[in-house]
Order: sequence, then C-alpha cells, then structure tokens
Amino acid sequence: MDEKRYQDWLQGAYRRSTSRERARFVTSSGFDVAPVYGPWGVADGLDARLGLPGEYPFTRGVYPSMYRGRLWTMRQYAGFSTAAESNRRYRYLLEQGQTGLSVAFDLPTQIGYDSDEALAAGEVGKVGVAIDTLADIETLLDAVPLEKVSVSMTINATAAVLLAMVLAVARRQGVAWSALSGTIQNDILKEYIARGTYRFPPRPSLRLITDVFAFCAREVPKWNTISISGYHIREAGATAVQEVAFTLANAREYVRAAVAAGLAIDDFAPRVSFFFNSHNNFLEEVAKFRAARRLWARIMREEFGAADPRSWLLRFHTQTAGSTLTAQQPENNAVRVAIQAMAAVCGGTQSLHTNSRDEALGLPTEEAVLLALRTQQIVAHESGLADLADPLGGAWAVEAWTDRIEDEARALIERIEAMGGALTAIERGFPQREIHEAAYRTQRAIESGEQVVVGVNRFRAEHEAPIPVFRVDEQVEREQVDRLRAVRARRDAGAVDAALAALDAAARGDDNLVPPVLAAVEAYASIGEICRTLVAVFGEHRDAVTL
Repeated sequence: MDEKRYQDWLQGAYRRSTSRERARFVTSSGFDVAPVYGPWGVADGLDARLGLPGEYPFTRGVYPSMYRGRLWTMRQYAGFSTAAESNRRYRYLLEQGQTGLSVAFDLPTQIGYDSDEALAAGEVGKVGVAIDTLADIETLLDAVPLEKVSVSMTINATAAVLLAMVLAVARRQGVAWSALSGTIQNDILKEYIARGTYRFPPRPSLRLITDVFAFCAREVPKWNTISISGYHIREAGATAVQEVAFTLANAREYVRAAVAAGLAIDDFAPRVSFFFNSHNNFLEEVAKFRAARRLWARIMREEFGAADPRSWLLRFHTQTAGSTLTAQQPENNAVRVAIQAMAAVCGGTQSLHTNSRDEALGLPTEEAVLLALRTQQIVAHESGLADLADPLGGAWAVEAWTDRIEDEARALIERIEAMGGALTAIERGFPQREIHEAAYRTQRAIESGEQVVVGVNRFRAEHEAPIPVFRVDEQVEREQVDRLRAVRARRDAGAVDAALAALDAAARGDDNLVPPVLAAVEAYASIGEICRTLVAVFGEHRDAVTL
C-alpha cells in the first residue's frame, strides 16, 4: 500500500464514515493522531533503526532475551512513619513476591533536616520513612538480606549520606560491598526543575554526585550511582517529548561533570540508570521508552565516544503516573495503573512500581498496595507480554511515533545545548517555563472537557462509597524525636565532632566526600549534622522565581 491509496481512502471512505464528535485526536506531545498508520508514515531505513534486542541502538530492548531471560524487578515504592513500621511493610511485600525494595523518605530526610528541627515539624514520617541516623537504617533493613535484595532509594540532595548508611549496614551484616546491588536516585538537577527537595547549590551538588560515581566505581561496582529522573518532570506537567529531552539533557550534564572531574567515561557510565513515568496514552508511552533508549545509545557512542557497549545502554525503572490518579471514583485508578504497567513492559523497562488505587487520597493501605503488586504479577505471568521482546516493534504507529519523539527530543536537547547545557538552562528557568506552559495547556483541556478524565469531567457519580484511607499517627513524630535524642545521648560525642571536622576539611578541599561522610555516619552523626557541615562550606540553594 502506498501513500496515494491512503490519501484516497482518507478523503473518501474514512471522511464519509467519521461521526465521533471530536475536533482533533492528539497525544500529550501534541502529535496529530492519524486514523491509521502504514509504511508511508515511517522514514526509510527502519531496519537499521530497529536492529534486534540487545543490539545497538537498542530500540527493541537492552538485552537479547529481555523478559524471557529475567522478568523486570517488581519494586513497590514504600516508606512511612518509622523505620520499624516501614520494615514490616517491606518484609510483607517480599513475602508477597516483590523482588526489590524501593524506599520512600519523608521530606526532612530528603532535604537533610533532623526530625527535631523546627523546619521538620509536621512532616516527620508523613510522605516516607524518617531517617535521622544509622540506627534508623539498621532498623529499616533489619532481616533484609542485602546480598540478595536490591535496594532503591528515592533520595537526591542527601543521596551520599543514605548510600553511606546502607554501606555501613552491609558492613555490619558481613555483606561485601561488591555484592550489593541497588540504586540511589542522586539526580539533583531535576529537583531544581520540578520537585524542589534540594539543599545545596547546583555546582557543589554536582561535586557530590561525581564523588559518588568515583567511589562506587572502585568500591561498589554493582550499585547504580544515579537514576536520572524524568518521572518528576512528567508529574510536573511535561509532555512525553519534554520528559525525554529534559531527562537526557540532565544526563549529558552529569556525564560532562564526571569527565571534567577526571573520571573515564567507561568507568562510571555502565552504572548510570534512568527513571521514567508511564502515562495513560499507551502507544505514545511505548514509543517514548523506545525513542529514549535509541537516543541515549547514540549520544553515548557517537557524541561522548564511550567504547564499552554497557555505557550505551539506557536501563530504566518505571513508575506509573501518580498525577493521573483521581480522588473521584478511586477504583478506576486500578485500571489506569494496569494500562500504564503494560505500556512500561511493552516499552522494555528493567524495573517497575505500580501505584496503588488510593494514592490520590493518602499513603496506600496494605490491601491497595497488594493489588498494585498483583497487577504486575498478572501482567508478567498471564498477559503474554513478557513472552517476547518488543511486542509492538514494527507496528506502524509505534515506529512513526518513536521516530518523531526521538527527533523532537533531540531538537529540544540541542536548544538546551545552545544555552550552554542543562545547568545553565535551569539557572535561566528554561525547562521550568516549558513545563509550566505544558501543564497549563493540559489543565485547560481538562477544564474545557476536550481531554476526558473519567469520573472527573465525564461519567461522574452522584454518590461514592468511601474507601479506607491510611493515616500516619501524629505520635510518630514525638517517638522519632525521642529515638534521635537517645542516639545522641549514647554515642561518642568526641568521635562525632572529629568526623564532622574531617568532613568540613574535605569539603573545603578536593578529596572525595564519600569516605568522610561514611565515617560520620558510622560515628552516628545525624543527617542534619552532616548537612549543616556541608552547608557551612557550600551554602544553601534558594530558588529563583520563574515567570
């Protein structure tokens, strides 16, 4: 079939039969959706762009056998209240078939405040687990076999501190660091763009990140030292194209910073990983993952000159889209999550978190999180999607959109490069403005009814049965503060002071900061004490207003 026949059909039989009341069919990135796709819509050279799974440019997957060899890691994001409560949830999920931990921290921990500081009041244990000292991590990971279970931590400004805590626990468990597997998010640039849990200014923050790269390359070789996140960029309102472009632009900045710090690219790049959102438009999301994988392979091989094929791989974790969950008719969220999970699998994710149906209302209940885990298990074992690599490869719509997302993301990355790179673009507010404008367009489309959200602006119910909602007891904060003060009372104060003084000296010089952070952690210095020591050298970041 050629394009002339398609155009004749479009202007004839299709036009006569169209009756659905909708002016335009578009994706989140504003692509007009044709009624049908064919070879006329895909550029020449498709075979070279596709290749086979595990072969450059990895459009069809980073590993030859994909899920036939090993299923993705089922990693439910969880953490609340105290370390002991979160530990119980982790052990429950592992008993139910979860294959990796994903730790959520409360806001004070994420920014580097102790639970008894004034700025932490009202936030302790609310959106994640409260961690003040090594004693909390010891409780959090109690009876978790670190040599068998990978640990992922959504932590950025204080990533080096939490990594040091895990290393200290492994040492106490007798687990060699070389056997540890896991991930720290450690992606500070997206915090300035979309999320806001930063503490230090961008440039010293980049030093902390590259110090982690260098330390782990030597000491913790299986650890993913960064998970460059498009997830929060998408949650802030970005389109699929913007999610890919801003994420990979940030990744380029990290690679450049590491190379400038004297690291050989193939020493650290194989442990770089990514974190993406899976949204509602099924085919667009599949195309997005494929485009990101191909674009990163080309950037690393052709632009940075990485020689190790492992450096070309875009390995990524996926989380279903929290921003699509609705407080109205929350049972509908289980359907949304299932669709998003299937998109992630068809797109070739390496690990997956499925949101719980009640997360628009509060932290997930145990019943809701179990259903979310069962959703992954049904996709893995009953849908047939895990039986073949790249199940939608060769589908004309998917290939057309993969090409277009790659092209448009590359053009946006080039705009950022022309500004001087991601760090300069962030300082100028460029990605922030682009995301704000995209979010505004989406909200206008929802409010006008052009974009349908079931149960919100269409198909509403007059009466909805209430569902159980998880609440964190206010007593948690008082108990956490008591535990912190008990640790301070029994630790060796002289050892803490000496460790913090050594950290201060290292921060003022050029030494790698991970060893002195680890020494402070093992002396039971608190996260707040460690961060205040670094703030005294680096300063604190204050966000500029973006108009």
